[in-house]
Amino acid sequence: MAIMAELHQEHVNLKRLLDMLSRKIEKFRGGTHPNFQLMDDVVEYVGNYADTYHHPREDKMFEFFKGRDTDVDKLMLDCEKDHVDLKQLSTHLSEAIEGVLHDAAVVPMDQLIDQLDQFVGREKEHLNYEESKVFPALEKLASDKDWKALDEELPAPSDPLFGSKQSDEYRDLYEALAADLKADE
Repeated sequence: MAIMAELHQEHVNLKRLLDMLSRKIEKFRGGTHPNFQLMDDVVEYVGNYADTYHHPREDKMFEFFKGRDTDVDKLMLDCEKDHVDLKQLSTHLSEAIEGVLHDAAVVPMDQLIDQLDQFVGREKEHLNYEESKVFPALEKLASDKDWKALDEELPAPSDPLFGSKQSDEYRDLYEALAADLKADE
């Protein structure tokens, strides 16, 4: 059942980033000029890591269990649809932030704030749905043999932000997250 623990930890990590982004959005809404590069890094990481590693692992896990229980199948199908929608949402938001970073903004700032809010809300809603509905249903459905097979079939990826070695691409984001967590203490 290592895959479930890994996916859960990834959810915890993603939620940390989303919480940090929520605080940045509130400051932005309050009139503070935000660090758009940091916001872009969060959106890009959340979207890219989810689309490249996290969601494909979940989708393969869902495929493994498909057809065993119609109620669970519906939960997994809804989740897979969410994966597609979230990819589009993160891509559009990243493009909007990139426009601001390159002085080619085509989205008014109040709309950008709303898009950021929507992104954070949808991502958190999705994580909560998986944690409260999908994962518990799969845990009831699966046997130890199932988990062993999945653990062998779906090894954990190397996380460029939360893994043992941070990618240079995410070093500033890692430092910002560390500072944000320290500020919460």
